[in-house]
Amino acid sequence: MNIWKKLVFGVALALNLAAASHAASGGIAWDKAPGKTNDLASLQHGAKLFVNYCLNCHSAAFMRFNRLKDIGLTDEQVKDNLLFATEKVGDTMKAAIDPNQAKAWFGANPPDLTLIARSRAGAGGTGADYIYTLFRTYYRDPSKPTGWNNLAFPNIGMPHPLWELQGERRPVFETRMDHGHEVQAFAGRWEQVTPGTLTPLQYDQAVGDLVNYLQWMGEPAQNKRVGIGVWVMLFLLLFTLMAWRLNAAYWKDVK
Repeated sequence: MNIWKKLVFGVALALNLAAASHAASGGIAWDKAPGKTNDLASLQHGAKLFVNYCLNCHSAAFMRFNRLKDIGLTDEQVKDNLLFATEKVGDTMKAAIDPNQAKAWFGANPPDLTLIARSRAGAGGTGADYIYTLFRTYYRDPSKPTGWNNLAFPNIGMPHPLWELQGERRPVFETRMDHGHEVQAFAGRWEQVTPGTLTPLQYDQAVGDLVNYLQWMGEPAQNKRVGIGVWVMLFLLLFTLMAWRLNAAYWKDVK
């Protein structure tokens, strides 16, 4: 996929995420994202997908490439596999698209994605759950200008950026009664129309990796913070036990 196709497929992602929580409240239930932000292999693959399919249009201006060392990549690996020709390892993740061109082509500059997984939480679950569900519920809809629709975000304005990986699928609808009226509802299963370059299982794993990376990127110190928190709680538990025994020893001879 050349850079211009990626621009077209990817630019609408964050533009549509702005209304995600509202749209999802009236759509299907969100699937649970993997949430494996301590899985280095998953994070590394997610970083690759992010750079290839998202970074052409959307910046992650609060994240530097060299921070990827926290997920097990060396500066050389980042330089050889994740950087464009003019970028340096110490640079922030800036979009390849020119802001003026983006505004002229799409009407607005694609927003930054650094905190996207943290900012889209709603009644349906976390922001990671929403993004995970969004990328797994696209289907062809000839009635839409882009030719695509989405169960998690009905009437979405963004074409499917990962459709070559997933292929084309068709949701199975069934007729149900709702307050005395017949409505078409998602039956919970899909039909594969054309195959993608990945199997359905591989695609779900790839989306999970991408979401894991977006979730990690929103708070890179999360796992370290949780680890420190566990040790603090263990220390407080031990200190409480010691204080209790010291208190008992101090007052044992007091009548």
